[in-house]
Amino acid sequence: MEQNVDKQRCEAREVKKRIAVVTLGVKLADEVRGYTRFRKIAQLLVEAGFEVDLVTSSFQHWDKAHRDVTREVYSQLPYRVVFIDEPGYSRNLDLKRIASHRVAAKNLEAHFQANRGRYSLIYSEIPPNDMALCCARFAQEEGIPYVADINDLWPEAMRMAIDVPVLSDIAFFPFARDAKKVYRLLDAAVGTSDEYAARPGLDRSEPYRHITVYVGNDLAAFDEGAARFAEEVCKPEGEFWVTYAGTLGKSYDIATLVRAGAALDGECPGLRVKILGDGPDRESLEDLARSLCSPVDFLGYQDYGHMAAWLRKSDITVNSLVKQAPQSIVTKIGDYLASGRPMINTGSSPEMRGKVDAGGFGVNVEAEDVALLAGAIKALAEQPGACRIMGTRARRLAESQFDQDVAYQEIVKLVQSLAR
Repeated sequence: MEQNVDKQRCEAREVKKRIAVVTLGVKLADEVRGYTRFRKIAQLLVEAGFEVDLVTSSFQHWDKAHRDVTREVYSQLPYRVVFIDEPGYSRNLDLKRIASHRVAAKNLEAHFQANRGRYSLIYSEIPPNDMALCCARFAQEEGIPYVADINDLWPEAMRMAIDVPVLSDIAFFPFARDAKKVYRLLDAAVGTSDEYAARPGLDRSEPYRHITVYVGNDLAAFDEGAARFAEEVCKPEGEFWVTYAGTLGKSYDIATLVRAGAALDGECPGLRVKILGDGPDRESLEDLARSLCSPVDFLGYQDYGHMAAWLRKSDITVNSLVKQAPQSIVTKIGDYLASGRPMINTGSSPEMRGKVDAGGFGVNVEAEDVALLAGAIKALAEQPGACRIMGTRARRLAESQFDQDVAYQEIVKLVQSLAR
């Protein structure tokens, strides 16, 4: 009798708990564009002994195209990929995207209803808010923990594009409503900044577990790409490269960087401003650079390996945001730090500015001020010794706080404690 009881206990211990990791935006398998955060989380949870369903969209956000979900490569991953049908859209900010997310949320709900009793915990991103609310409600129904990974704030971020008194309040009300409901239902929050991790506290009275885990990067992949494509990125003798990598859109103050480049003509020998990335503002920025004869090179979208090589060959990186940008610790910070180069930060987030001051890996300048940005570039160009020290500090910070393999273990520990 005693042996049978022990056998049952052993069998019970061997049953792995299954986690649903839910995200509409992820780069899977051999895809070129997209975020790696959630596939890394899924991978680390599998390595920790969980079975994982990575639930995502049939629509690839960055390519604005539907995936061929029958491809064998998707079934060869360490976690099970579940594709939720989504109609798709052609622009990042339009009514079609909102409608598309709404359909995806309904299809996600259908998936959950068909899989009652399957999951021990649900971990999802927010935004999209309606998708996160679907996860939170189902977790409550099932009596299982729900963890929200807060990587942006909707509708706060939307006001950067559309901020019309009264009208914006009406248009954005559903997003604010859904966010409040998610914040009140969650059991724990993982923020990509301290500000984001603390955000649910504004809409709930009960305490909740929360940690900050930056988006970060795969440091090994960065180094591999930088080494692999180093010879393809040719830097002429005597040039001084100031580099921005990321989206060319409303939150990012690339125009001031272009103007600063023009203002330094003749004052900063060999200066070239390298713009890596694409977006809705690229054409107008190129027109501005031509009109000012600014020493700017628009290099377009670069795959991760090439981007790493460009950043490693640069002399300065620039985290360039407009004054009112809601972003705190943006995705590219990990890559900037990994490059081992000093950073100029124009972001207004107190958290980011404090990190620059405390870490000593760069300088803060006020956003949208051409003279201040030009002055910071010139000062760094004239102090190669200080740049080397800042660059060393940047790399150390990348290794300790932004390497996903290291930093994301805090997420694994949180899930383990909640899923017991």
